Amino acid sequence: MAADPAQPDAPELDSFSLVLPLPYRVALIIVLGVWAWGANLQYLALIRIDVPSLIRYPSRSSPTLPPHHLSTYRLATLLSLPLAASLLLFWLITHGDAQAVVDWEILPNLYLIVLVCCMVLPWHSVSRSGRSRFLSTLKRISIGGIAEAQDGKFGDILMADAMTSYAKVLGDLFVALCMFFTRKHSTGRPDRSCGGAFWVPFIIAIPSLIRFRQCIIEYLRVRRSNQRSGTIGSAGWGGQHLANALKYSSAFPVIILSAMQRGYEPGKFGLSEAGLFRLWLLAVFLNSFYSFYWDVTKDWDLTLLSGQRERNNPEHPWGLRRNRYFHTKEMYYGAIIMDLMLRCTWSFKLSPHLDHFNDLEGGIFLMEFLEVFRRWIWIFFRVETEWVRNNRGPAPDDILLADHNGIKLDED
Repeated sequence: MAADPAQPDAPELDSFSLVLPLPYRVALIIVLGVWAWGANLQYLALIRIDVPSLIRYPSRSSPTLPPHHLSTYRLATLLSLPLAASLLLFWLITHGDAQAVVDWEILPNLYLIVLVCCMVLPWHSVSRSGRSRFLSTLKRISIGGIAEAQDGKFGDILMADAMTSYAKVLGDLFVALCMFFTRKHSTGRPDRSCGGAFWVPFIIAIPSLIRFRQCIIEYLRVRRSNQRSGTIGSAGWGGQHLANALKYSSAFPVIILSAMQRGYEPGKFGLSEAGLFRLWLLAVFLNSFYSFYWDVTKDWDLTLLSGQRERNNPEHPWGLRRNRYFHTKEMYYGAIIMDLMLRCTWSFKLSPHLDHFNDLEGGIFLMEFLEVFRRWIWIFFRVETEWVRNNRGPAPDDILLADHNGIKLDED
């Protein structure tokens, strides 16, 4: 796409965007996510946790077929090679020149097309069944749907939770496409107001909306099951699904208040700018620590934030649980500390109003990368917890529920 001589974007490019424009950042984080999933599968298989069985993925029909993690690595390689070639060509052509970076926006956008084609087109055999399963799951959860337990509900939950960590990446993808189609140059200075004040915050909120709807569906399923049986079953009355829905909905005030700050006009909202900021800071605090509590206590079944009796139980290390698959207790403690730190950081990153500072583009990318890293670690412990529940705890169809009437999720 030819550059507009009057376009002021080029002189305003920061040093980070000269090296890694916005479309490349989006592509790089997506590809890293594929590599990370392969590493999840490989390590969990080494400690004898069968991830495919947990997500109801068909087992290999022949021992000659490659293991699941190897198929994932092959797909990641297929995505990485053209990305590396595109980046090298882009750097050779532009040499860090701002005007050239703007002029050659076609290269990163062509790679985004290649990325989509590699994921959705059936013409190549690399991880064909895995890509098909990914697309069918994505289609189901894209409107907040969720499978029944026997059809792969846990896989739907893992993917939808992973999407919440890609919320800002999806927002940046929308910004890049919006800038490209409105001729603002997608490799120029990111215009996160592209499309108006509504669309970017809405895109960021979509993954949380998906998980919110899934939790409501799960609550209604429990209610219907209890009504049919006439009693409260082993899954309780479904209150934990409502509590989980509340956790995801706590992201909405952060996003809304942030958007209000970005477009702040005195007198428009009936609050001073300082008052609006304090409300936003309170929303960030609630979202961060509620999410951290849920990760540790509900998703990982650890006792750190439980009552003193459970936390100090001599049958397990302090704050953990009895049945554990990872080799050292320090791995659990390290994951807890990391999760707390990055949960707080990510809540700030949900805020579109922070990224109008041009010199923060490198920091924004780092925060997005760290959130994908946090989710990668989270998946190890979430899957391990599910394996413990299925093999030494409640019934396999009890995936998110805990009874608020005294029944524990983990009976070890």
